[in-house]
Amino acid sequence: MNRCLILMAAPLILAGCSWNSGPPAADHPAPATTDRSAAEHAAPEKLAAQHLPNPVRVHAKVISGGLPDGDAAFAELRQLGVKTIISVDGAKPDVATATKYGLRYVHLPHGYDGVPTQRVRELAKAVRDLEGPIYIHCHHGKHRSPAAASVACVAAGMLPASDAVAVLKVAGTSPNYRGLYRSAEQTQPLEAALLDQLSVDFRESVEIPPMAEAMVALEHTHDHVQEIAAAGWRTPPAHPDLDPAHEALLLREHFTELLRAEYVQREPAEFQELLGLSEQAAQELEDGLRTWQSASAQTQPPASLGQSMDRITAMCKACHEKYRDVPLGEK
Repeated sequence: MNRCLILMAAPLILAGCSWNSGPPAADHPAPATTDRSAAEHAAPEKLAAQHLPNPVRVHAKVISGGLPDGDAAFAELRQLGVKTIISVDGAKPDVATATKYGLRYVHLPHGYDGVPTQRVRELAKAVRDLEGPIYIHCHHGKHRSPAAASVACVAAGMLPASDAVAVLKVAGTSPNYRGLYRSAEQTQPLEAALLDQLSVDFRESVEIPPMAEAMVALEHTHDHVQEIAAAGWRTPPAHPDLDPAHEALLLREHFTELLRAEYVQREPAEFQELLGLSEQAAQELEDGLRTWQSASAQTQPPASLGQSMDRITAMCKACHEKYRDVPLGEK
């Protein structure tokens, strides 16, 4: 089973399952003639934005970036002229808000292990045929979305294959995501006839496997805990709704529920052990926050809070290297 993991706790991430299957993007038909839109291409560049995470212009028609969250982000997309949003993330797209701003959503998710051949073709047809400009996003806009935008534009003849990896580098994609880099390195232009004949049901939202859905929820909670940590383990000023101890509780519950899930019980013993260790660290974090808050919020937070997070981070890194970042075809 391909694993697609989230940014968060090592264990969970490591267990993530990929909702796309198939060989790496290298197995394409012979390169085709390059679309004349390649002439519109300039070097990938970061864009200035207030509400969109890590936006990178890949082509005159295509921008890569992170999750548009809330009215301000969707309004900014409209100001940029965007007509179509493509999500390659596992989370359910915010179709209602997109519709409110006159934007179409298309959901074409893929994992961190690379962009499968069929998904490359679907992305290529999307950027070629759907109304643009097009905004392709994942959660943070640093890994999956730049890879997707890169292979889509190369396969559609809108970006020279020699520039594919540059897109990932401009976006700050970690070299640890070997599968994403491999997809960018190996994708070649597709025959126009292949894309003409390809039939794709561009849906605004698709179902994903339970494991992947759990990973998405965990990632969002982990992001909240990171914001709390950056605010000195207090409620972040920008998010007055986040209670530190409660968010730690939710984080621990994610681990607990995963350990109870039947699909996790079919995973390797090592995965389950790491998941249990992350649950323990999250419990210690919650207990430490409640004890500290009960004593006095005026005192400095105990070092144990950071140590609990460090344990989760260390496990996360190890799991990414062994499970999530393994390229398609090597699993």
